[in-house]
Amino acid sequence: MSRPILQIIVASTRPGRVGLPVAEWFRDRAVAQGVFDVEVVDLAEVDLPFMNEPHHPRLRQYVHQHTKEWSATVERADAFVLVTPEYNHSFNAVLKNALDYLHGEWQYKPVGFVSYGGVSAGTRAVQMLKQIVSGLKMLPVVEAVAIPFVREFVDEEGRVRPNDVMNQSADAMLAEIARLAPAFHSLRAPSAP
Repeated sequence: MSRPILQIIVASTRPGRVGLPVAEWFRDRAVAQGVFDVEVVDLAEVDLPFMNEPHHPRLRQYVHQHTKEWSATVERADAFVLVTPEYNHSFNAVLKNALDYLHGEWQYKPVGFVSYGGVSAGTRAVQMLKQIVSGLKMLPVVEAVAIPFVREFVDEEGRVRPNDVMNQSADAMLAEIARLAPAFHSLRAPSAP
């Protein structure tokens, strides 16, 4: 297997969001590892409408171009990191919608979490997400990045200035994803007839 493709999915689509700067910091950290080909997938740019496919996603009988494009994007990834805020003790609807659009494209891929927020650092959102991604046959890694009081880490130019705990957590999560991605690749290989 060549270098695995790690997609960093930015869940927040709100104006003034901090999710994109958090994802950019994490992207730079992942690129510096030299283990992954890294892509940032911004759900604000993907801009999926509320689920509007007539067939169950497991059938892959997509009728809309936006779904076909989303399917191709997710299919090419070997692993994911979801960058998520916490809304009302859970994750946001845009991320749930993006997950629900597809089925097989998510399967047998490790997933990590970078969460942020106030005092809880988005950890309640991650706990909810773990149930969803497990149902999609993804493997949520234990290692995670949780950023409390996230605005304290964003400078005047809108860049994240991480502390040592954030960097160490990111490195630990990336190392675990790097271990799992090649093993899971073989599970996605087509079965012999």
